Amino acid sequence: MQLFGNKKHLGTWKAEWIEGARRGDRKSQKAIYDALSGKMYAICLRYMGDRDAAEDILQDGFVTLFSKLDSYSGAGSFEGWARKIFVNTALMSLRKKDVLKNSDDVDAAWNITSDEPSAIQKIGYADLLKMISKLPPGFRTVFNMYVIEGYSHKEIAEALGISETTSRSQLQRARMLLQSKIKERY
Repeated sequence: MQLFGNKKHLGTWKAEWIEGARRGDRKSQKAIYDALSGKMYAICLRYMGDRDAAEDILQDGFVTLFSKLDSYSGAGSFEGWARKIFVNTALMSLRKKDVLKNSDDVDAAWNITSDEPSAIQKIGYADLLKMISKLPPGFRTVFNMYVIEGYSHKEIAEALGISETTSRSQLQRARMLLQSKIKERY
């Protein structure tokens, strides 16, 4: 369903959607939801690892987005602003479950081998995302934040309440685990 004409003018219409949503206009809110839900769901799924949890985070994220819409100043892209809300919503959920700090003893359960730089090059994007979703929560979260979202280790440490060293080690362990699983499969 196209509410505001040709998608070539999406940027112009987004400003109208934002203003309408700020006023509580349901059509504008739906337009924002329709424009962002696919990308934001993918983010939620990467962090949460399963569809049910991702759908919960997606819903919570949109509730937060619409309640904080007045704080969007227009500086920077709206989608980037929204992405931060969904990442933070996922991180808060993971923090509540206390899964971010308890990943240090996971190596023993997995047979992690030494890294092989070419391992990730052997796999398709969809298969890689599936493997990422099966990482232990702490590893998956740090991997997503660093590799996919582009956060620094300092930003990750502050967001998750862990040390920069823990962030670095969880990223390294996530990479080693992914490479090991790719080697097994290919």
